[in-house]
Amino acid sequence: MLGQESDDFGLNSTSGFLPFPHLQQLSTSQKPVDINNNRACLFSEINDHVEILEDMSELIFSEIAKANYSSLLNDFVESELFLIDGDSLFITCLNDKNLKTGQNLHFFYLVERYLLDLKSKGGQFIVVFFKDFEHSYFQTPALLPLRTALILHLQQNTDINIQTEFSGCFSEEWNCFLKKNCPFFLLISDEGITQLQTFLFYFFIIQSWSKRISIALTSGQESDIIRVYSYFMLSRYKNQHFFKQNEEEIEFAYQTIIEHLKTSSVTALTPLFDQYKFNSLEEEIYWSIGQLQVLWPKGSDIQRILCVLSCSLSLKMYYHFLEKRKEKCSSEIDIPKNHLASLKEVQDLCRMYCLSVVFLLHLPLSQRACTRAITSSWKDTISTFLQMKKWCEFFVLRNLESSETWNVDFTYVCDINDGPLWKNIAYYYENEYIQGLQLDLGKAIEADYHDLWNAVTHLVREFHVGPSVPLRVTQQLFLQKKQSPIKDSQEMVPNLGFIPVTSPIVRQFAGDVLDQVPFLRSDDPVVTSLVKYKEFHELIHWHSNKPLSDHYERTKSSTEGGCGPFNLQGKSKEFLRSKQKLQAFQQRFGSNLAGTTSKVIVTQSVRSKKDFVAGKNKKSQGSKAEIIIQENTNRLLEKEEEKERHRWKTLSFSIEGEMKENFHSGIKKLEDFLKSCKSNSVKFTVEMVGLKASLNAWKEHCQGAGKLRKDFSIAIHIMKRIHSIMERYQEFLQNPDKKEISRCLKYLGFDNLVKTLDPTQIIENGRKSKKFHYAVDMGSARFQLQQMGHYLIRNERKDPDPRVNDFIPDTWQRELLDVVDNNESAVIVAPTSSGKTYASYYCMEKVLRESDYGVVVYVSPTKALVNQVSTTVQSRFTKKLPEGQVLCGVFTRDYRHDVLNCQVLVTVPACFEILLLSPTRQEWVEKIRYVIFDEVHCLGGQIGAEIWEHLLVMIRCPFLALSATISNPEHLTEWLQSVRRYWQGAEKNIDDFQSLDAKACIRASKRHVKVKKSYRVRLVLYEERYNDLEKHVCSLRDDDIAFVHYHPLASLTTDHPQSSFPLLYITWSSLQEPSFCHICILMLNFSTLNSETLIISTLTTNVGRDGFLFSHLVSFTIPQFKIKDVEQRAQSVCDALEKKQAMRQPDNVDKEVHMLNNKLKKVKKSMEKTPSVPENALKRSSRMDQSIIREAEHTALVKMLEKKTEVPPDCTYANPKMIDAETFEMMLYRIKKTRKGKELENLAKRGIGYHHGSLDAKGRQFVEVLFRKGFLRVVTATGTLALGINMPCKSVVFTQNSIYLDALNYRQMSGRAGRRGQDFLGNVFFYDIPLPKIEKLIKSKVPELKGQFPLSMTLILRLMLLASRSCNVTDAEAKVISVLSHSLLSFKKPRINEMLKLYFLFSMQFLVKEGYLDCEGKPIGFAGLVSHLYYEEPSNILFVSFLKKGLFHNLCQPTKKGSKHFSQDVMEKLMLVLANLFGRKYVPAKFLDSNFKFYQSKVFLEDLPTDFNDALCKYNRQVKRDFSHFLLIVSKFADMKEEHQLPLSKIEFTGKKEDTSKLVSHLMSCKEDRSAVSPFVCLSGVTNQDLLQVGNIDSIILRTIGVTYAQAPLLYPRKFDSLGRKIPLNAYALDFYKHGSLKGLEQDNRISEGDAYILLRDFSLILKSISVSLRELCEDVDDNVVLAFEQLSQSFTEKFEKI
Repeated sequence: MLGQESDDFGLNSTSGFLPFPHLQQLSTSQKPVDINNNRACLFSEINDHVEILEDMSELIFSEIAKANYSSLLNDFVESELFLIDGDSLFITCLNDKNLKTGQNLHFFYLVERYLLDLKSKGGQFIVVFFKDFEHSYFQTPALLPLRTALILHLQQNTDINIQTEFSGCFSEEWNCFLKKNCPFFLLISDEGITQLQTFLFYFFIIQSWSKRISIALTSGQESDIIRVYSYFMLSRYKNQHFFKQNEEEIEFAYQTIIEHLKTSSVTALTPLFDQYKFNSLEEEIYWSIGQLQVLWPKGSDIQRILCVLSCSLSLKMYYHFLEKRKEKCSSEIDIPKNHLASLKEVQDLCRMYCLSVVFLLHLPLSQRACTRAITSSWKDTISTFLQMKKWCEFFVLRNLESSETWNVDFTYVCDINDGPLWKNIAYYYENEYIQGLQLDLGKAIEADYHDLWNAVTHLVREFHVGPSVPLRVTQQLFLQKKQSPIKDSQEMVPNLGFIPVTSPIVRQFAGDVLDQVPFLRSDDPVVTSLVKYKEFHELIHWHSNKPLSDHYERTKSSTEGGCGPFNLQGKSKEFLRSKQKLQAFQQRFGSNLAGTTSKVIVTQSVRSKKDFVAGKNKKSQGSKAEIIIQENTNRLLEKEEEKERHRWKTLSFSIEGEMKENFHSGIKKLEDFLKSCKSNSVKFTVEMVGLKASLNAWKEHCQGAGKLRKDFSIAIHIMKRIHSIMERYQEFLQNPDKKEISRCLKYLGFDNLVKTLDPTQIIENGRKSKKFHYAVDMGSARFQLQQMGHYLIRNERKDPDPRVNDFIPDTWQRELLDVVDNNESAVIVAPTSSGKTYASYYCMEKVLRESDYGVVVYVSPTKALVNQVSTTVQSRFTKKLPEGQVLCGVFTRDYRHDVLNCQVLVTVPACFEILLLSPTRQEWVEKIRYVIFDEVHCLGGQIGAEIWEHLLVMIRCPFLALSATISNPEHLTEWLQSVRRYWQGAEKNIDDFQSLDAKACIRASKRHVKVKKSYRVRLVLYEERYNDLEKHVCSLRDDDIAFVHYHPLASLTTDHPQSSFPLLYITWSSLQEPSFCHICILMLNFSTLNSETLIISTLTTNVGRDGFLFSHLVSFTIPQFKIKDVEQRAQSVCDALEKKQAMRQPDNVDKEVHMLNNKLKKVKKSMEKTPSVPENALKRSSRMDQSIIREAEHTALVKMLEKKTEVPPDCTYANPKMIDAETFEMMLYRIKKTRKGKELENLAKRGIGYHHGSLDAKGRQFVEVLFRKGFLRVVTATGTLALGINMPCKSVVFTQNSIYLDALNYRQMSGRAGRRGQDFLGNVFFYDIPLPKIEKLIKSKVPELKGQFPLSMTLILRLMLLASRSCNVTDAEAKVISVLSHSLLSFKKPRINEMLKLYFLFSMQFLVKEGYLDCEGKPIGFAGLVSHLYYEEPSNILFVSFLKKGLFHNLCQPTKKGSKHFSQDVMEKLMLVLANLFGRKYVPAKFLDSNFKFYQSKVFLEDLPTDFNDALCKYNRQVKRDFSHFLLIVSKFADMKEEHQLPLSKIEFTGKKEDTSKLVSHLMSCKEDRSAVSPFVCLSGVTNQDLLQVGNIDSIILRTIGVTYAQAPLLYPRKFDSLGRKIPLNAYALDFYKHGSLKGLEQDNRISEGDAYILLRDFSLILKSISVSLRELCEDVDDNVVLAFEQLSQSFTEKFEKI
């Protein structure tokens, strides 16, 4: 309807279009896209496609419900290219709550800030605007010029890749673009401005899924300092299949909607431009542009041009519109007469608009930011003209975009309109001007204004538009009357002073900024009203059920299962027995991992490397005992050598015989013998035997080859033997041996090599020689480079190092050993499988030898790696220790043992941080001699990265930091060196500290030998990989598997990789000989339809007709990225093998097995009933005969059953020869009672396993051991294998494209293939992964470590706890200052460092006000409970706040007075409160619109009870006030030059303040403080006061201060996405408590079983931690809250343990 109430954008609601929810001035809100309830609103053309639209919506809803909320830009993003839908970007930024209607520059600031955020975090993206999507805005014409201006701005003023040439997502050109660029995901909105635009987004989503492009949603998107988080939906097979099945109907529905939108646009334009045909309108625009070119021949800026053209055209259109109206009856025009503005009135409106544009040209942003905020809206009388003007702006911009003959400056196309400023001018002239406030414009402004209006006059020929002054000649009001037309001042941000805290930590860390912070006086009411709590004492562990006392180190480790003599005779026996079993398993597991025998460690004095080297050069300087030991060792070596000779003598006949019959099989056995042999002389003998056999095989092959191509694999073996002999065993070579080698080389035709071996040799003429027939027909160099490749001898050192017995270390490894010998620190960056971990064990051995009390801490990122390292340590070392001491301890969040009484502690970062920050554990901390950080690149990870920083800066001892993937190790080393320099100075003060209280703490350091400290940090870089990695691309071609060898050089081109290497499709027949393909990892589709049933296997010989692979197999891993996929893929392989076996078995085999089982049960029962016969019975009785018969029958039945159920060798990948039956049964017994035990057992019997994070420790160890043993040969896994897990394999297969498959995970996972010492070559296979993605994975860099925001409220509380309660105050304060001062984020960035100091003061202020610190910085009250739940900030603070207010006491009332039991209703309400606080998991807002039926779960979590919700809101208000005050202070450190530039284009809006115009001074007279708000945002009237009102202020505050709202300890009871929709919390914890079903959570809550298990496990630990903490802290043993939490924790744990 024309003429209805509208605003600057001219928006209105018309039939079939639903308005956007948060665009201002709209009365109707967006409705859910529910086709069933909105059929009536759909147009007749679309009604034919309702069914397909319903199906599309249902599919998208189901995927949204299961969407994962994860980081779009992971730690390593160089491998990902993604798309951004331009229209989704457009409406997302347009919907910002603070954006005022018509304020263009603020909108462009939001767009640029959004894109810069993605770009600065490593995002590589392309923004796409489809031409078809433009039609969806014709009912909201104000958005069309804004959208066009946005495209022009991004194209002209930024380096962003903008694509606008595609008509739609179904065009052929778009499909070619996708094929060429292969983006990984599309960033798009799940809801549009209108219902039809929402459908357009749905079409785009479905089409992207069909092209295997995943979807990320703009709604619900959040950002922190280094990451962007969003809901992510993978492209699944079912989505691709849906499109394939309905492709024609989907495209037809899309075209129908587009045609309808085009028709609607004509309908919308007809009432306005009926007098002009579109061709005439275009001609009019061309004419106007031509006239303006004559007027301004040198060109002009877009602001002036658009102002003149839009005003002139809209005036002409409006003039013709009124003239046309006079000719028709009023009934034919849908606007009453009194609702239309006159021509003179709109002329006044245009004059004021021209003046507003002149203001834009003259005023700097700093002055415009102080404009008055007018709240009145335009009257509906001018809505028709405003719509016309917007249409004209759109048409002009579209024509100027294609203009090439005129110089148009598009720099300020982002600032062509300022609606609020236009209103401000209108308000002045229709209210203040007529009341006598007449202000001059200023000469410069007035001159420019006259020029613009004269240009408008020049272009309007139809009528006289009047002079430029006066601006108002009519009295009609343009703005609606309001009681308060100018924005009222809101609640002021209080200029709060900080409560003074007299702590030495404050003075030392933030002393230089204290003068910039206002402080309250000691008699201020805020200070005097602080609640006085008792000082807190740290007494209990964060999740232990026992008090932490000084006796913990001794008593806990020795008894563990209890203490005192009573327990030793009771439960302790069972405990000790189970502990012995665990230790036995760990010994076996560790020996399997280490591959070495246990080394006995004897404590001895420490010698420097210099003394050590000097000692080894003096052969006869040893003592008599040492000489005897050496003689005994030599004798043992001689015996071992004799044994090896005897073993070879025994095996040589069979091996030589097999080499004659089957060369490749025999040579494999010979190489197996060489691997196990330890005597070099025996190895030399074996190599010579192998050389002769290889030559004989080569001669036979050449004699029978004829004219066929020779098999070079035998020649390769000849050269391998020669290489090995010449490089390793030259001391054993005799003349006959050299002649034999020369003979072999002559047969191969390598005469040049013969000359180097024996210059006296006479070489025969090539073709006349008898040996010519056996030559390889190429030079020796070419043959070795082309054919041998990975078999060539590596450049290794030959001189042994006395510090290493197992191998000869490389130069860089010796440098690591030197680092440890010198007690230095090092950052070690070397490829996976290069051998860098050996330095860790050498470091452990050094500390173990020095004393019985020194400690080495090994920090691992995952529990799986903790298990492996701990068992390896226990297997590798043996040491007799004093009573109560043990060799190795483990500390993770789930379990711990021997933490404080071990010499090697293996732990995870969070748990090590607990020990370092615990005041009562500083005595143990003093004993730490070395810390080893494995996979230190986690310093830049997504979760817990800041903890790695804390550990690195807190430790005083040397460290080793290991990683394979750091691109800026120099920067990291420099930062760590600065930390070590700090400790060098700090330790002088610590050593001088002689307080009596410190004596108890430093006594531990006197127990072990003092060594010279070193503060040097070395950088050890090694970039070579010992094993070559061959890359292969696998695909299905005509029901056959095709392999494409992918050479790394191919990825260096910008063209398609196919242009860099030939596509060689290897058929099965060409793989007959294993030399061509040692292992091929395949993914085979049995049905050729469903990609979810892929089976992956290995092949070296043949493939059967039935499509199943069989023959010799080699172990490999298959990385996946979702737990459910991991399990399903493993099960699908198992199912295929079972199906294959079933096809071969007789039809009645199941019936026979069933009958045999029944017979076996009956025999067992009869045997149990028959009493046993005494052994000393003299006479054979009938009863005894029956017993023997039954036993024989039982044995026979068992054998028959085993035979019937026996798995054929080609129906399993298991290799039973690699593990004995006893060990296998022991492994099965360990997982028997675990959650996945039965499933793992069934898979293992087929040689298959899976590995992921939700698998318990026993399950992971089960898979790891059997895989290393070679029993399992197929393992599917998530990223749990990426971080250093020792599971080497021949090949790795990547079978799933995922956002998590980045450069880091690729390099870490591919590193599992071909581990050093086991393979010369590893294979990496890519299946179903786009070629451009493979190219980027191979060539992409690993990113730089940039650091995280290092501080939090709870961390500062824990630091203050350490500083106040530690007995060695100087040491504790030094650690606290080190953590506060040495952030990687602020390294060499003084501005960020200043900001962190102010944030620290804000945190101290917060903790004092909340009652956790006193004015001296000492912890008080419930500080301990808050710190125990540190990992759940700010939920931990809210929990304690509720506790202090008595809310839990009000809730936790027993069923009756005096009872200790609570009703189910109380328990569920308590769970509701806790589920709102802890383990919060949001679901997309769109999920609320679904019509899904829920069977067991409620799914959406209810709000907090009223009293809890009121307390939460009050808490949030106070935090907002304090944080806003903090922002006011920290805004002083903002870079104001950057703040006045657009973030991405860097367009400046600076300039001299306009002070000659009194009107400007009047309009820009807002006095409200805006110091913390971006000046671009101030254009929409936002001030500092809005910091208290807005939910998320990240888009408001100054962007250069380095602070986000995430740093405020706020917990919102309700959260809204970028479209203003409520984002509900998932009620998984409460639902599980009610029904106890994982399946229910998977079905209703849309959480996969594995993910749900992890979430529930964490929630269970939180409940346990709370209940234990409350029990220890509460004096009343019968306190209702304590009892209620214990009951809740117990019942929840019982339900959890049942799953």
